[in-house]
Amino acid sequence: MLESDKVLEKAASLQSQGKPFALATVIRCESPTSAKPGAKALVEPDGVIHGWIGGGCAQPAVIKIARRALEEGQPYLIRISPERSVESENGIMDFGMTCHSGGTLDIFVDPIIPRPGLLVLGASPAAQALAALAKRVGFQVLVAFPGATRETFPEADQILDGFDMAAENLPAELFVVVATQGKKDEEALETALGLPAQYVAFIASRRKAEKLKAYLLERGHNPTQVNAIAAPAGIDIGAVTPEEVALSVLAGVVQARRVSAMRSQDKPVTLPLAVDPVCHMTVDIATAEYTHLHQGQTYYFCCKGCREAFAKTPEKYLVQAETGV
Repeated sequence: MLESDKVLEKAASLQSQGKPFALATVIRCESPTSAKPGAKALVEPDGVIHGWIGGGCAQPAVIKIARRALEEGQPYLIRISPERSVESENGIMDFGMTCHSGGTLDIFVDPIIPRPGLLVLGASPAAQALAALAKRVGFQVLVAFPGATRETFPEADQILDGFDMAAENLPAELFVVVATQGKKDEEALETALGLPAQYVAFIASRRKAEKLKAYLLERGHNPTQVNAIAAPAGIDIGAVTPEEVALSVLAGVVQARRVSAMRSQDKPVTLPLAVDPVCHMTVDIATAEYTHLHQGQTYYFCCKGCREAFAKTPEKYLVQAETGV
């Protein structure tokens, strides 16, 4: 089996499990390089890499950018070359290197992020309209309610006849909307509170929502979770019809998702990285193969050549690091 086939099989496996990863593909090279156009590698969020897109100089750069792409949800085109441009070409992120190969690689890094999941609890007209609309917006739609059928929810990805979620493989990013509208409200809300959801909304009037929240608190549910239920659900657009209600509710879900994503991006992402003192490339400490202990401090290198150069004259490279020369 070709290496690229193994990478694609791994990608299919991760996708079926709903797990994120980044796919790196060599799209151009200038010899000499060990990886050729079409070579592929898959990078998981923890930095584990499968496949081959180049050696010691290429892998740390690809891992770093793959993590960044997964954090931001944006693809990147990177160039790994011994002649790093002072002014980067538009759309290309340059990485310099001092590896002996001397070639150039252009690598496209594409984050593959599973669709967010929207679980609709209920079979009301608003629930039906919401399931159809959410699918068009890009959500993986799950529906759960006693008696729910494919005929009622033709566009749902998954339909459950009841509220038993124990054996279900739920999406990692999950949003829940209780759209029972008078039928099994309490059971649906308790089901929602038992799920690892980022957001729970309840289609109901403010008065009804307050009564049911009080009921949930009496039942011993976590006050923080209960108070976090968005009710009335959605953004106030003066909705009247089930379709308008669904639009309002889905807008609230999208808003909650995007606000959460922006907040997470504002947080500094601390990765176990070091800078190679010879070529100044970023090196993943967790997977670094080449290290050298000097005066009680460990230094990390992208390749054997950099480590050997440093070991011969460490003072030279430490002075350069201090002076920036």
